[in-house]
Amino acid sequence: MEDKRSPIRHKKRFSVRFGIESADRVAFTEDLSVAGMFIKSMNVCPPNTKIMIEFSPDDTNRVVLEARVMWAKKVPQNLFHLVKKSGMGVRILRFHSGEEHYRRFCDDMCAIR
Repeated sequence: MEDKRSPIRHKKRFSVRFGIESADRVAFTEDLSVAGMFIKSMNVCPPNTKIMIEFSPDDTNRVVLEARVMWAKKVPQNLFHLVKKSGMGVRILRFHSGEEHYRRFCDDMCAIR
């Protein structure tokens, strides 16, 4: 099935910290774009929740942003690694820091494709 989302998401796995009040949970991305990302986690937040996300896409520059959970799929722990999309899709609302690093990171991934 063809991905109809725009902008195009790129497969990329790296560690992120996220949470509602503070970024105190650890998870991994599966794909991302300039507009949002999919976070694979057993600790999902309900749709419409605003969350903080922190990560370093290139191990030197830190990105801190606020995002809204668009959808979430919670899976029992014993099935977590068997289910393809267990986690949450988020849309970026605003950057607190590192926006230029994130956009450059996304641009570089587009060039590789």
